[in-house]
Amino acid sequence: MAETILSLALNQLSTTLLEEGNLLGGLKQEVEHIIDELEHMRAFLKVAEAKEDDDHAIQAWMKQVREVTYDIEDVLDEFAVLTAHHHASRFSRCFNSIKNLQARHKIAGEIQRIKSRLGNISELRQRYRLDHGTHQHFLGSATIANTWWDDAILVGKERLVGIQKPKQELISQLLDGDSNLKVISVLGMQGLGKTTLVKKVHEDGDVQKQFQITAWITVSQTRTRSIKELLQDLIRQIVDQIKRPINYAVESITELKSSVTKLLLGKRYGIVFEDVCDMGIWNSIKSALPDSGNGSRVMITTQLPHVAQASSPESQGYVYEMKPLSFEDSWTLFCDKTFQQSYCPMHLKAIVHDILSKCRGLPLAIAAIGGVLASKDKDKDKADQWEIVRDSLAGEEEKTGEQDMVKKILLLSYKDLPSHLKTCLLYISIFPEDYEIQCHRLIQLWIAERFVQDRGGMTAEEVAFDYLKELIRRSLVRVTEVSWDGSPDHCRIHDLMREFILRKSQEQNMITLASLQHTRGPSEKVHRLVINNSLTQRSNYLKHLRSLITLTNTEPTLLSELLLSKLLKLLDLRDVQLEEIPNEVFKLFHLRFLCLRGTRVKKVPKSIKKLKNLEHLHLGQTNVRELPIQVLKLKKLRHLRVFQVVDSSDANYECYGFKAPSKIGELLSLHTLLFIDAQNDEKTVVEEIGKLIQLRELGITKLRRQDGEELCSSLQKLINLRELNVTAITKDEVIDIDHALPSSSLQFLRGLILRARLEKLPRWINSLQSLMKIDLIWSRLRGDEPLEFLQHLPSLVEVRLSQAYEGEELNFRAGAFLKLETLYLGDMQGLKWIIVGNGAMPHLQRLYMSELPQLEELPWGIQHLRKLQSLHLDDVSSKLTEKLKNPDDETGVRGNIAHIREVVIGFRADGEWNELRL
Repeated sequence: MAETILSLALNQLSTTLLEEGNLLGGLKQEVEHIIDELEHMRAFLKVAEAKEDDDHAIQAWMKQVREVTYDIEDVLDEFAVLTAHHHASRFSRCFNSIKNLQARHKIAGEIQRIKSRLGNISELRQRYRLDHGTHQHFLGSATIANTWWDDAILVGKERLVGIQKPKQELISQLLDGDSNLKVISVLGMQGLGKTTLVKKVHEDGDVQKQFQITAWITVSQTRTRSIKELLQDLIRQIVDQIKRPINYAVESITELKSSVTKLLLGKRYGIVFEDVCDMGIWNSIKSALPDSGNGSRVMITTQLPHVAQASSPESQGYVYEMKPLSFEDSWTLFCDKTFQQSYCPMHLKAIVHDILSKCRGLPLAIAAIGGVLASKDKDKDKADQWEIVRDSLAGEEEKTGEQDMVKKILLLSYKDLPSHLKTCLLYISIFPEDYEIQCHRLIQLWIAERFVQDRGGMTAEEVAFDYLKELIRRSLVRVTEVSWDGSPDHCRIHDLMREFILRKSQEQNMITLASLQHTRGPSEKVHRLVINNSLTQRSNYLKHLRSLITLTNTEPTLLSELLLSKLLKLLDLRDVQLEEIPNEVFKLFHLRFLCLRGTRVKKVPKSIKKLKNLEHLHLGQTNVRELPIQVLKLKKLRHLRVFQVVDSSDANYECYGFKAPSKIGELLSLHTLLFIDAQNDEKTVVEEIGKLIQLRELGITKLRRQDGEELCSSLQKLINLRELNVTAITKDEVIDIDHALPSSSLQFLRGLILRARLEKLPRWINSLQSLMKIDLIWSRLRGDEPLEFLQHLPSLVEVRLSQAYEGEELNFRAGAFLKLETLYLGDMQGLKWIIVGNGAMPHLQRLYMSELPQLEELPWGIQHLRKLQSLHLDDVSSKLTEKLKNPDDETGVRGNIAHIREVVIGFRADGEWNELRL
């Protein structure tokens, strides 16, 4: 952490010296001296970080380094405001001259004090003899270059060890035929793998088909979620399955519980409550769960024996106590994590044996230590690196409890990280316990904090994803959801890991959590403030605030007070119920990141032009429909998102975009532009887009027929484009984008969504060799079916066709779609037959078919799809639905899909939505 912020300060000092050296005047030599001192200091920081946890004196020294570095950044930011005034108009310079002289005098004094403090810190360094440790070997990785990546590890598909027997035991309890409501408790300490086990049981095909409604509720041991929030979450998941609208925003817990009871009454449900730690909360929730005598089941996970035992004895309660892994399973898990195979080199076996004996069969500990050793050299002459790890776990381990040993291993995993990864990992502590973290959001926050920057031809986003992948590979972060391109989409950290990094981040004064449980002393400077509950204690040191992130609604008066800090660079106010952007925001000269997603903001004022350092502006899910011309002053803007989803329940979701200034092409730094209206009074917007050659992601709405040729002309200039989303002005608007593009155009395009009526598919689609996902919506193609154009694209893994084809037959020919994993076919009213040739779609795993009223047979040749794991049919013809519902299977329909793990049929009966799982 200290090395990262010191490097940031050095970069800022060097830039200031280079660009504004003349304005520094007599301070120039002082700044050069500070740079020299910091350069010397950086050379010893790695040694100091390696010893920090074992030496209180070094901890004190590191704290001084961090604080003086923050103070340097404060002074430089104040100087930047002065230079901005200097470069303003002549009138402005005269008007501000006296004020600026006073400010310059103050800054000069601050620089002198910093120089003096650095001298004292340097003396302490020599006293602690850090200079003599620079060449000593210590545990810590210097780089993540040339790392072997395993996609299975990154996307959470790695082999699970020691889980089969307990999984079958729990499944037998769920499916034992007892008609009474039954509660099954899974008991065990942190790190034993309770959640992993129960998740696999919950997702099992035999379990899923047993229940009409399933849900997963995370309760949280730190009680960060109220009973009201838990009940609302449960209702939300139920409603998503039964497709019945209901108001669950009511205030009364009694009303919410009543709604849960009504929704579940008569239904056979299977619900998981994860991490139950309070009998009061559990009893309150349990009282809303009806027993309809139809075999409903509830599973809970808990660390507390009394909660497990008392969970529900009157409803046939059962307790499964988790055990540590056997040594054999521990060995297998370790080898999978460390060597990506079951084999361990002979010269390392004795060392591995010693290490595993200290892990005591705890999967979290084994995975973490495996992540450390996976990056170590495995050659025989480098075994000393492994011995260092083993010896670092030595001590009186027989007297150490399991939890303490896990914490010791987590500390080891942390110390092994390079400095930049330590900073990124500690930052994750901003998110609450059990929080599903959106990876894209996390990465953008890292970048805004300057923890990640462009490097060697890679964008900051690409570098950040590499950082995240490394944390995942080391088992410090766990993937929970994967995007269509195989990249991590959502992730979580284990509760024990969060406890560890939260303590570390607060020790280093990196993060301040303002909640009912966490407040910081009034004498400490607050640099990054996260509001997760309510701010119970206000600090006089908020003037040093650099980042403000709200994870809950915040009072406008308090928000205005927090925005008085002139040093704010990051402001994330998502879901705060603001009606307008506070005026204080536009006084934040240094602001780089502004997120107002989910607020009620309707208008962006002209004063947006003052935010000249803004790089990220997020106005998604707001009521903003137009941006003022002043936004063109934001020359550093890289990401611009302005949209609102029209109907979130519509699978073909379309967005309202925004009316942009006619000269939007002046924002040359843009990497992301979502969603811009093509319809504009100036009629130049589509042409202007062609000037934004740095674009990686582009979304266009309200495209008209006459815009097609101009759009293609612009697209051929966007050589860096990765994702393209095009929506016509109406469903019936025919657009023509079948215009020639050079073969070099769109060569990196990975995702394409065309939401418009097409006379024919553009021929240039055939050249998209990198395309992984395509959505054709409203296309209503006739004649040659769309599959002809798509079937031989080599990278395609996901296809969605909705209102895309007006023919009667879709033919997936042998040898077509060789990499396809997911296929959606929906809302094609005339489609009668789907034919799958032998050898077509050999890797298809998920097939979704909905709103196909003429489809009376399953796809012919569906038995050829041997890797198909999930088949969903919603609102297909009543004839096909009845065939599938028939348990006697006289037609042999079920026999053709017997190899598919999950088959779900959705249909309406008597006005109610029903799901049948085969």
